[in-house]
Amino acid sequence: MTRPEAHPESVGLIGLGAMGRPVAGFLARAGLPTYCYDEDRAVLDDAADDGARPAASVPELAAASGVILVMVPSDQDVLDVCSPATGVLSAARPGSVLLICSSVTPDTCRAVARQAAPRGVRVLDAALTGGVRAAEAGEINLLVGGDEPTLDRIRPQLAPWTRTVHHLGPLGSGQIGKTVNNLCHWGQLSAIVEALRLGRALGVAPAKLRAALLDGPAASRTIAEMEQMRLTWHRKDLANALLMAADAGQELPVAAVVREAMEHITVADIAGLYAQEPPG
Repeated sequence: MTRPEAHPESVGLIGLGAMGRPVAGFLARAGLPTYCYDEDRAVLDDAADDGARPAASVPELAAASGVILVMVPSDQDVLDVCSPATGVLSAARPGSVLLICSSVTPDTCRAVARQAAPRGVRVLDAALTGGVRAAEAGEINLLVGGDEPTLDRIRPQLAPWTRTVHHLGPLGSGQIGKTVNNLCHWGQLSAIVEALRLGRALGVAPAKLRAALLDGPAASRTIAEMEQMRLTWHRKDLANALLMAADAGQELPVAAVVREAMEHITVADIAGLYAQEPPG
């Protein structure tokens, strides 16, 4: 595999999971030099079919990229991937921009930024909202924290895969925005499922209830699309929210209830609500 050459408009993407893989495709098809790295060679080959360029390692990708997107699962994964010893910051060029797109705590973003500053690398946290379906449609709602002029400079590298980009404040603000979004989302979903279960038990079909609710003040995207949702990240999302709230000295009594409620809701449960008629 040949070593990629640096290009000022190039984008590097680390982590070709459910969100990262479609993002890589939109970037490559938009004509931007797009480098990718993932430990799974099969997904790298798949991204290459869209025109992305596989990198042999994280440092190789970092050296070639003006904008680096990190989309890995956990806080520790972010710290490892961005490491100044063996990760992004071991090879990133001065003036490059590192976007932490994973759902992590603001403290993790600040830790990476402290290591990046002496190397001349700018760090933004850029949390993705909208889920896998938004990623697959190129319609991510991006919540960004960090230096706003830096964000404005890289907007061309964000445009192919986002629908909206919101700057929320200093570094870490994007993660705070994502946590607020997640609290609203999982709170709504657990309340809606409970309410529809009650309606069904009292003799009204959930499908009919939903049609009525969508014409009233309870209308929401969650009600409209809940059976399309994968319910994959509620444990992590709610744990992060409770951790961040504890750091801020803020109680989240509703979030604690929602965390328990979500343990009793599955994709099959939601599908079953609309598949069954109420007891007669």
